[in-house]
Amino acid sequence: MNTIAIIGAMPSELADIRKMLGGTETKKISGFEFFVNEYKGKTIINACCGIAKVNAALCTQVMIDNFNPDCVINTGIAGGMNTDVKVCDIVISTEVLPHDLDPHFLNDYPPYCAVFKADEKLIESAEKICDEFSVNSFRGRIVSGEAFISSNEVKAEIQSRLNPHAVDMESAAVGHCCYLNEKPYVSVRCISDNADDDGAMSFDEFEKIAAKRVAEIVLRMTEII
Repeated sequence: MNTIAIIGAMPSELADIRKMLGGTETKKISGFEFFVNEYKGKTIINACCGIAKVNAALCTQVMIDNFNPDCVINTGIAGGMNTDVKVCDIVISTEVLPHDLDPHFLNDYPPYCAVFKADEKLIESAEKICDEFSVNSFRGRIVSGEAFISSNEVKAEIQSRLNPHAVDMESAAVGHCCYLNEKPYVSVRCISDNADDDGAMSFDEFEKIAAKRVAEIVLRMTEII
């Protein structure tokens, strides 16, 4: 894979990647700023899409239309939704889907698919780098919705329906867009909080640590995929 797209929701999720990549060319298209780098024989394009599913889907489609990447990596932080997953662990998506939409609307109408599978080779690459860095990682389902989850009650309800490993606000949209465009995709997320009553406090404390950890993993991934 020679052209790799990296999409994050917040500037903090991309700051370390941009710092490690160094000098860059920028292109502003449809309101998004795309940072283009040549890095170890690959073209790396990264963009901050903004928070939530509409922003993520728009940015992904603009990225695909204008740069035609060989794959898309969604990176950033997420809330833990599995008891085995701890703060600063990595969750690598096996599949993504929205938690705030009845799957009937996606299964019975276009795109006739409600669960978007991640690419196995990208999953394996992420696992390999986590092992290389001695970082605890999990394969699992990531769900997305239009809210920051910081309630034990809401978390329990999502867990009971979907049994995810992590929750965020963008992965399902990026995966949905990649599915329609037939692009290999994976979401690699570092856990910043446990999506419970203490979620907001934990997020504030661990956001930068988690963002830096996942940035290092994703950038190393680009060297081997």
